[in-house]
Amino acid sequence: MLSPRTTLTRSLALLAASSIALVACGDPEQATPPAESSRGPAEQQSATPRLALSYDGGILVLDAKTLDQVADLPLDGFVRLNSAGNGRHVFVSEADGFRVLDAGTWTKAHGDHGHHYTTKPSLTEMRFGGAEPGHVVVHDSRISLFSDGTGQVDIVEPAELLRGNPVATTFTVPQPHHGVAVFRGDGSVVVTRGDEESRSGIAILDKQRNEIARNDECPGVHGEAAASDGRLTFGCEDGILIVDGNNIRKVASPDPYGRIGNQAGDHGSPVVLGDYKSDEGAELERPTRFSLTDTRTGDLRLVDLGASYSFRSLERGPGGSAVILGTDGALHVFDARSGNRTARIPVIGEWAEPDEWQSPMPNVVVQDRIAYVSEPASKKIVAVDLNMGEKVGEATLPHETVELVAVTG
Repeated sequence: MLSPRTTLTRSLALLAASSIALVACGDPEQATPPAESSRGPAEQQSATPRLALSYDGGILVLDAKTLDQVADLPLDGFVRLNSAGNGRHVFVSEADGFRVLDAGTWTKAHGDHGHHYTTKPSLTEMRFGGAEPGHVVVHDSRISLFSDGTGQVDIVEPAELLRGNPVATTFTVPQPHHGVAVFRGDGSVVVTRGDEESRSGIAILDKQRNEIARNDECPGVHGEAAASDGRLTFGCEDGILIVDGNNIRKVASPDPYGRIGNQAGDHGSPVVLGDYKSDEGAELERPTRFSLTDTRTGDLRLVDLGASYSFRSLERGPGGSAVILGTDGALHVFDARSGNRTARIPVIGEWAEPDEWQSPMPNVVVQDRIAYVSEPASKKIVAVDLNMGEKVGEATLPHETVELVAVTG
């Protein structure tokens, strides 16, 4: 497989040079492949973050510091990617369940420090769930996997994946549906309620999976996010639900139909970023407003972006900032508490959300202070330092990519 053609600016090169030795001379297309590709695990001076990008036919794995290609793993069919939250693994959604991708980078704790390793990425034989794998949520040191086709929920410990153990505790909701579940530290689980035809709200289940609270005032419930102090949110077609302990609060949208379907949270911020759609009759609405919900007060603020965006556009940045990739090709950064714009950073060309959500479209993921933005039309990926407000790297990829996730190593 061809390696991506990589262009590094001085800033990203300095970031990489601070932790690993780079070959600074010669054609970047002829860069020496990682030593681990033929000799097994190699110890590194510092953690080696990596990116996984899906495409029609497989998964690319890149070094997040240099944007060099590390692997191209063939895989049939449309797949989705979700981080496992352990710095190493990625869940790959296939037709019949979740499969685990080993991104080949990890840190092993050793007293007051850690040892850092890399190896060749691979698709493991660790598998979970069942038909129509859906949402993956990492919260309170557990991963919750929801299989839409069966209603099965798998609760997985990220540390067990690091040990190579595909073990999970499971339960099944009353009716299969496009749902989501969130495990909490006290052993309880918050899970959506619905069936194949409709979804109505959420329920809180105790350790024995008995219901202890319920709210059915959330038509079309979709998506979740975690805020500070353990609060959770779930989107509705007419507002948002806030879970605080075992209390569930409904916050209504300012419009009769005001759908919040996708959210991005930050454990250090009480405010949840969400999309916002108000045209109930639209086959594909391209919204220009987004929502900021304070989970302490229930205040729901709508903010005009000045451009449209997609469900892949929402992220959180340094200090809990709200980061949105607009169809104008820019990253828009907002103070989540005030709703004030703090930066607009041009990144890629103008684009439009495709009619089919599975089609390639720009994607954004933030790791530490670096935002990674994919541009399928040009087969590029761009790295942006959000603190500096400028591009620090760019690479050309061999495929039009669909989904993008990052692991810390």
